[in-house]
Amino acid sequence: MADNLGINLKLLCGHYRSIAEVCRKLGINRAQFNKYLGGQSRPTPYNLKRIGDFFGVEDYELALPPEQFTRLLGTRPAGQSGDTRSDPLMELLAPLRDQSGNLSRYCGYYFEYSNCMSVPGTVLLSLVHLWEEDGNFLFERQERQERSSSPDVHAEDWVRCRYLGAAFQLQDRLFLVDYESLTLNEMSQTILIPSYKSRITRLNGLKTGVSSGDRRNPACTRVVWEFLGPEINRVAAYRQVKLYRPDDPRIDDDVRQRLDVAPLKNGLFEIE
Repeated sequence: MADNLGINLKLLCGHYRSIAEVCRKLGINRAQFNKYLGGQSRPTPYNLKRIGDFFGVEDYELALPPEQFTRLLGTRPAGQSGDTRSDPLMELLAPLRDQSGNLSRYCGYYFEYSNCMSVPGTVLLSLVHLWEEDGNFLFERQERQERSSSPDVHAEDWVRCRYLGAAFQLQDRLFLVDYESLTLNEMSQTILIPSYKSRITRLNGLKTGVSSGDRRNPACTRVVWEFLGPEINRVAAYRQVKLYRPDDPRIDDDVRQRLDVAPLKNGLFEIE
């Protein structure tokens, strides 16, 4: 466990500017964290839970073999060089990247509210992180759903999804395309209407995807992004990621109204 944990933690820390930043946000002593990284020490169950919540992974996933953990994250291990041949997919997206507007003002964390495609009649609250990397705008969306309605829900009773994607601003619309990085069996697209106010609060849009049920029905839902800030308490935010009833106090009237289904116009489902 300790050896795998150290390697996997190094991979996760690579998404941040420095290990010192990770330690500061986690509130864990740097010297102690270095022991975790070096495989010399194993975190207490409490600290392991804090680390997992911070990075958006489950406790048991941190102990997976590095190769499996890397596939789970949908990333490539540090130091592994790519193929030097031209990539047709990257060449296809290059014009979009060149044409895309600057999304810097939208970078940060959001709660995403949507009508759940897998459990109709419920509202799914997800956690989204949008950031800039080498001039590209990337994002991650975390989802969790309970397998059981029992009040005593354990880690293995959660269905977790982690989407990775890229964002583009084209002709006054925000386009976000992503894929489910844990199972690699799903893609979705979100189109948001940008905010022209000096302060971003909530963004309206549409999201298309497929239900995770056996029939995998294609579906479309209204979606609301609520801006949380450039930096947040990830642990506290991640604990709120789950399914809610529409009448739950956590879902306010404004979100309910924004998620209401709009009528079809000439056979098209549109929002304004």
